Amino acid sequence: MNTKTKARQRRARKSRVQMRTAGAMRLSVHRTPRHIYAQIISGDSKTILAQASTLDKDLRAGATGNVAAAAAVGTLVAERAKAAGVTSVAFDRSGFQYHGRVKALAEAAREGGLEF
Repeated sequence: MNTKTKARQRRARKSRVQMRTAGAMRLSVHRTPRHIYAQIISGDSKTILAQASTLDKDLRAGATGNVAAAAAVGTLVAERAKAAGVTSVAFDRSGFQYHGRVKALAEAAREGGLEF
């Protein structure tokens, strides 16, 4: 594993521990060059309350590795979170920069009704 990946994983671990001690539900984001994934995880880190990704049938038809697809995933995860009764979450960007697709997903989730 290269140094860049190790540094990202270290940043992610540190922020995840802080969120876990606070006991907040978190919106966890993971991205690959082709897809983006989002999950709402309970405060005890044992249950996934809602999830969305570009692998969903609704979103898979279009382009999956761009900012528009990430925004669609953010909107979808916000809808599913509201259906599960979740309104407030901590944003876990998994060590990725808050830029581009990660930022688009976060802003779409905020517009969808989630509070960070």
